[in-house]
Amino acid sequence: MKLEGIRVLDLSQFLPGPHFTMMMADHGADVIRIEAPAGEPTRHIGAMQDGMSVWFRNTHRGKRSIVLDLKRPAALDAFMRLARTADVIVEAFRPGVVDRLGIGYQQVRDVNPRIVYCSIAAFGQTGPYATRPAHDVSIEAESGLLSLNLGADGQPVLPCIPAADMAGSLMAMNGILMALLRRATTGQGDYIDISMQDSLVSWLVNVVGPVFSQDRTLVPHDERSFGGNAFYNIYRCADGRSITLGGAEIKFAKNLLTALGRSDLVALCALPPGPGQLPVKDFLRETFSREPLAHWEKFLAGLDVCWAPVKDLHEALQSPQLAFREMRVEFKPGPDPAARCTALGIPVKFANEPGQAVAAAPGLGEHTQEVLEQAGFAPAEIEAIRGC
Repeated sequence: MKLEGIRVLDLSQFLPGPHFTMMMADHGADVIRIEAPAGEPTRHIGAMQDGMSVWFRNTHRGKRSIVLDLKRPAALDAFMRLARTADVIVEAFRPGVVDRLGIGYQQVRDVNPRIVYCSIAAFGQTGPYATRPAHDVSIEAESGLLSLNLGADGQPVLPCIPAADMAGSLMAMNGILMALLRRATTGQGDYIDISMQDSLVSWLVNVVGPVFSQDRTLVPHDERSFGGNAFYNIYRCADGRSITLGGAEIKFAKNLLTALGRSDLVALCALPPGPGQLPVKDFLRETFSREPLAHWEKFLAGLDVCWAPVKDLHEALQSPQLAFREMRVEFKPGPDPAARCTALGIPVKFANEPGQAVAAAPGLGEHTQEVLEQAGFAPAEIEAIRGC
């Protein structure tokens, strides 16, 4: 597989780091998850399946787990000895913590100049907010994204996906893979400072137009991506289900409006998002409300129009498309033939050396003995580390 031979020491917790290091494991990297004695918090958060949280399995499959209490000298020494053989180290403590522990980038680089060392923090390692604690929703709020995520009452609502976490995850993996590619030429590693806020803000490319070009605050219900465009909107059907139109190109507007007998409205769809498109929105709202979703699915199936029904998550994960793409993976977690578990699949599909979503996620410290033995630790040393 693509990352075979790459060793990763993962000190991170919760979502950004564990998510992308799992993706590296999917593609062959040896990911050693270094956990505190209390374990990764997500082992015990959310819904459980076969004695393990779904969250944990969806971020830790294919990894090996060892327990090191990094407040103890023996464990710190063990970490540094493992760091000598590592290609990548990932940490997500508050800025400054790893340096105080003695396992920061410079300390590791002294023993392994080829190391690619990635720090993930809410606001990065520098700047006036660097030491502020924050999880996803606070970063979405600070970055302006939450102000655009409004409910029917016009007030911000909690986001349904952890966009800042996931943006940070993917940016970190991009940076690490670029650094590994460059190392193949120079022989030198690098330090990567990932801010979850930076990562999220970099995703706002199609949203920041009014801010940059007009120096104004966005009015969500008038903006293209948030309800101002008739053909980028959500419409309720007669049975209470909803349908989306998701393509504002004029060709799509012409195709649908002509099929609905209102080609006279096509010209309005060329106007800027906002009040000028209200007649089109009103027409579509009234039209879709006349028939149930099943009627519109059949009607739209033969038209070249961007549309999709609004599915709940349970319904969506039964999708034949996701099944065909193996994005929902069913497997046996252990020797019990009746037990079945479900995990998310691998989104990067290689023609050669495809990734493999292994069933197993590690028990807490399951591989401590194995990893330390492979690293050359004597039995007495392992006993001292495990007992500390």
